[in-house]
Amino acid sequence: MIPYASAAEAEAALGRAMTWAEAAWYKYSVAMPDAWLHCHTTVILFVIYTITPLPLLILEQFAPSVILPYKLQPGVQVPLADSLRCYIEAACVFPIAVGFQLLSYPAAAKVLRTRMGLPLPSVRETVAQLVVYSLLEDYLSYWIHRLLHTQWGYEKIHRVHHEFTAPTGFAMSYSHWAENLLLSIPALAGPVIVPCHITTQWLWFSIRLIEGINIHSGYHFPFISPSKLIPFYGGAAYHDYHHYAGGRSQSNFAPLFTYCDYIYRTDKGYRYHKLKQAKVLLKSLEENNVDKKGGSTAFSTRKTD
Repeated sequence: MIPYASAAEAEAALGRAMTWAEAAWYKYSVAMPDAWLHCHTTVILFVIYTITPLPLLILEQFAPSVILPYKLQPGVQVPLADSLRCYIEAACVFPIAVGFQLLSYPAAAKVLRTRMGLPLPSVRETVAQLVVYSLLEDYLSYWIHRLLHTQWGYEKIHRVHHEFTAPTGFAMSYSHWAENLLLSIPALAGPVIVPCHITTQWLWFSIRLIEGINIHSGYHFPFISPSKLIPFYGGAAYHDYHHYAGGRSQSNFAPLFTYCDYIYRTDKGYRYHKLKQAKVLLKSLEENNVDKKGGSTAFSTRKTD
């Protein structure tokens, strides 16, 4: 809760006029308890998780010819019922999470040290924190993911998530409860080590959720792929191979960037897979060229006759 009785008092404390964003934040949060602002994280994530996978899901059902050419595993179709089952099972966790956040807020406030008031963070501060959070989360998640692919970790926990060899957006959160708990540690590590404003925290978790849904979408759109803009970003094709390889996969553990897989040489399976795909594509193109040449010759012969 912002400790100012009026906007004028807030500006006097800042020593300047509020920006439009700060004025809007003041109006929204001035009378709201910090515990409720903290719980906004779960509400925001629930909305994103509900909405983000829907466009692809709708296109699959009503316009498959438009979307299927970009499917990474076109031979595997995930039934609509399975996608909805993933959503329902994951959605049930969100109300529980809100209750847990309310009860645990006093302890969480001490650990996270999240700022709720004014001033709002600058763009530079926000970007710098997001970069740190991303690199840290990626490194920690890489090693947790590798541990989950040990025999015990996979059979007891991680196999639930790998029920989908061709993942779908809603399957992003379809995991054993222990896996969800373990993977929340890397996501929280950044904000714990480098405390931020609550708005940055909302943005961080939103970006990670959207990115997680993207890499589990089962589709790769080359014309809008972030992998062309973000260095070391794996994208959907990178993570889709991990699901394609299944429980035996010892490749592509990184959730966001690929630098850990490159450093620890756990991308060899994927590299071999891509090389094999390239050879198959090249062979197919050569065969098509031969067929076209043969067809044009036959046509010319018939035309002459």
